[in-house]
Amino acid sequence: MISKKVPLDKIKESEKWLTSKYGTRFFEESVPKYEMAESGMPANAAYQLIHDELNLDGNPDLNLATFVTTWMEPEANQLIMENVHKNFIDHDEYQQTAMIEKRVVNMLARLFRVPEENSFIGVSTIGSSEAILLSLLAHKWMWRERRKAEGKSFDRPNIIFGADVHVVWEKFAKYFDVEARVVPMDSRKFILNIDEMSKMIDENTICVGAVLGTTFTGQCDPIKEINDLLLHIKKDKGWDIPIHVDGASGGFIAPFVYPDLEWDFRLEQVRSINVSGHKYGLVYPGIGWVIFKDEKYLPSDLIFNVNYLGGEMPTFTLNFSKNSDMVLAQYYNLLRLGKEGYKKIMRNILDNATYLSKRFVETGIFEELNSKMFLPVLALRLKEPVDFDVYKLSEKLRERGWIVPAYTLPPNAENVAVLRIVVKENFSRDMAEMFFNDVMNACKALGETKVKKAGVKTEKEHPIC
Repeated sequence: MISKKVPLDKIKESEKWLTSKYGTRFFEESVPKYEMAESGMPANAAYQLIHDELNLDGNPDLNLATFVTTWMEPEANQLIMENVHKNFIDHDEYQQTAMIEKRVVNMLARLFRVPEENSFIGVSTIGSSEAILLSLLAHKWMWRERRKAEGKSFDRPNIIFGADVHVVWEKFAKYFDVEARVVPMDSRKFILNIDEMSKMIDENTICVGAVLGTTFTGQCDPIKEINDLLLHIKKDKGWDIPIHVDGASGGFIAPFVYPDLEWDFRLEQVRSINVSGHKYGLVYPGIGWVIFKDEKYLPSDLIFNVNYLGGEMPTFTLNFSKNSDMVLAQYYNLLRLGKEGYKKIMRNILDNATYLSKRFVETGIFEELNSKMFLPVLALRLKEPVDFDVYKLSEKLRERGWIVPAYTLPPNAENVAVLRIVVKENFSRDMAEMFFNDVMNACKALGETKVKKAGVKTEKEHPIC
């Protein structure tokens, strides 16, 4: 049979797609970036174009900058996908999901040692930032109502926290018109200084913030000592000043690894605690939790009741809508792992972080700021003299795919520049060894720095990349 050429416009529409997606016209044209196109494209083409573009992102498994979880079990992933389309706020429609949130709140309150006689209360949030904002709003309201009842002025509230806090604390002060009294950091002490804090407290202090595992160095504020100081002030001056514990990073570590550490609701002045489920709660972003020691510490005026989703429903959130999936993923982990499972995982993570810290210190190139490791976080600064800085080293590690942040500490310690390495669940000992060798190769590539022989393999065995 002799075939004849058929004009393109005569080919049936369905036959145009009898090729790989890469053979379609959508892969020889620029995609819309800033304005919608007049017409769309096939689903497989849209997916592949976006999928391929995202190859330029960093590899989450090599991202040592982030505290957030980047791996979950297949069963958790399946549960997430089955519920990603449910709007969590619609409690009337998704009543069982709402019930599961209450179960998680109960589990966390008891994990944080809330007294059995207390009527605690809590809520899930998008993350710890929302949780902190909600908690501090509650403390501001409590302080204001108390001042009103005493017939005193309530127009000059202040809040006290260390320079080691997450930026959301400063956001709260600015967004909600509260004076921020920041306890300065110095080049020797990277957590809240109680002596300096005590000078800032007055009758207008709505709350003192304490961090259980800081973003900068992974260290822990002296929460027990802060509590003792506030108890003394309450007895001496009558000022009942609460503590809010920012347990974003440490709230899922301390109960399992440091059970005797007094930081939680065992302390009288600790009235609220937030924790990030998407950090060492081992859940993808974004999920956070806030727990109040007793419902009396959450003013009812901050709780709204709405009926336009079906039934009468209370709501205490800054963000109205969110997926149900991460609330359920958190419940999955609590069921799946139990206390023993979390304990084993946290010990593994800390062991790997300690191993890595020891290897770096032995080289003689690095100094660890956090000698008593609380979180599995390394804050390393370079010893002098070296032929490069932490910024060049961070950039060099990118060539191997590692994402390691380099930054300076807050004011009064801004002369200290560090590399921060966050060790997570899926960062194995084998990964730690590969990362260490890549760092050493990067150091050699950047300069002729001499290192101690202890624990450092030869350049021949690990050639410069």
